[in-house]
Amino acid sequence: MNAFDRALYPAQQTLDDTQSLPDARHLPIQRVGIKALRYPMQIVTSAGEVQGTVATFAMYVGLPEQVKGTHMSRFIQLLEEQRAPISAHSFLAMEKLMRERLDAATSYLEMSFPYFRRKAAPVSGVESLLDSDVKMIVETTAAHGTRLTIEVVAPVTSLCPCSKKISDYGAHNQRSHITIRAEGSAALSIDSLIDIAEREASSELYGVLKRADEKFVTERAYDNPKFVEDLVRDIALACHSHDHVGDFMVASENFEAIHNHSAYAEIYGRGKLAKL
Repeated sequence: MNAFDRALYPAQQTLDDTQSLPDARHLPIQRVGIKALRYPMQIVTSAGEVQGTVATFAMYVGLPEQVKGTHMSRFIQLLEEQRAPISAHSFLAMEKLMRERLDAATSYLEMSFPYFRRKAAPVSGVESLLDSDVKMIVETTAAHGTRLTIEVVAPVTSLCPCSKKISDYGAHNQRSHITIRAEGSAALSIDSLIDIAEREASSELYGVLKRADEKFVTERAYDNPKFVEDLVRDIALACHSHDHVGDFMVASENFEAIHNHSAYAEIYGRGKLAKL
């Protein structure tokens, strides 16, 4: 039992610490810990506001070959101690503390959660919430040090250029899910990645639309048709020029309106941060 355990459980100092016994198999474990743990958390938005959410965590550390097991309870204790709202800076600090508490040289900390943004309809101005799926990851490895990754899955509208070109009137469109997974600095924000996805789509989505708004977004999509290939390329160009993005992946899944399958494209690249 180390000093951290003695401070928490002074009355149990004589109990056996089986996890810390030597292991004779001489096989290190790259990742050991807990996953699929849901916990209430608060998130700091890029505007400095705080929103509550329920996050799903995966928390792993590397285990040296000579150690029998890790201390699973310490992962939960780490979450229990996290009272301040989560930002990129505090998430990096949490991963560092996790390594220290578990006496680990490498680790992986992942937090997945729904992220809500309040949006005003383009004509009426009526406000509503729209959600995106977000994942924050901090990983420390011997080869690459500590890296922060933010992944967003943003819903948008895409309209088919071919359908518009060959049709006497109208064009088929569909809802698309844009995934951007980007390594970045602590200055990289969730909102900036969602903004890129929405800006490069045929049209962005809204929770509530009045008739004037519906006319606006329908015509905007018609004037801005994009194949799935166009979507990922245009978003990749925006990521290439982003100051706080390093290596990235962009994917688009278009839930086709006239087929029983999805159209899909995926592209990889490097932002300005990776070129420094």
